[in-house]
Amino acid sequence: MPSDSTMTSIVQRIARQALVTFRNPPGLGEESGKSFVENHGKLKTLMTEVRAADLKLVPRRAEDSAPRPNPYHHGVPPVTYMHICETDQFSMGVFLLKTGASIPLHDHPGMHGVLKVLYGKVRISCFDRLERHGGGTQAAPPLPPAPMGALRRSVLRSSAEYTEESGPCVLSPDRDNLHQIDAVDGPTAFMDILAPPYDPDDGRDCHYYQVLTESEPNSADGKEKEVWLMEISQPPHFWCGGEPYPGPEVCLAFP
Repeated sequence: MPSDSTMTSIVQRIARQALVTFRNPPGLGEESGKSFVENHGKLKTLMTEVRAADLKLVPRRAEDSAPRPNPYHHGVPPVTYMHICETDQFSMGVFLLKTGASIPLHDHPGMHGVLKVLYGKVRISCFDRLERHGGGTQAAPPLPPAPMGALRRSVLRSSAEYTEESGPCVLSPDRDNLHQIDAVDGPTAFMDILAPPYDPDDGRDCHYYQVLTESEPNSADGKEKEVWLMEISQPPHFWCGGEPYPGPEVCLAFP
């Protein structure tokens, strides 16, 4: 039986599967082909299996991750990122959130994503922008003054908590493309794959939003709720630092 050192790490297998899955992914409004659906399913299965120990991550203690007042001014980022690998097709890394930290509501233009909690607990609220009124929706409520084009009629798709025992949270260009991620009951970390990576020069910049209105039911079961969002600058309470990735090396050089 091969030793651990000669076996391919699950991190390596995830990276290889991501490379295959996102070689030619469906774009906004495009139907997913059979090959993509099958490969995406394999990627989700691998992501479901990964644990913090596979990346040599030691869960942070709450007392080591307590929020500090005005973290910007103390030089302590509320969120840090461990870079694992990146190609033209996808990026892969780990986000670590301190106790009480949040990644503000933001979008992923034309991108797919797979997120898997490694330790702790997060609450993920997923939104999508809606097209202009298509009937059956209420008139827009009174909204505060905003720059032209900054308001977005949107829908809150879901808000759920995830732990290491949960399956991955998935986004696509058409579904759950905007989300906010909040640390719940202590520090947390999650593995994150985005495909393709953010690239402002290719129309994939990250935009931040603020919820302006109370949610109104948008579906018969009341689970989806219509809201209005306003595009804003990066919130001053949020910034992301970097730290070294301690896990197994990933090689994407194929013969």
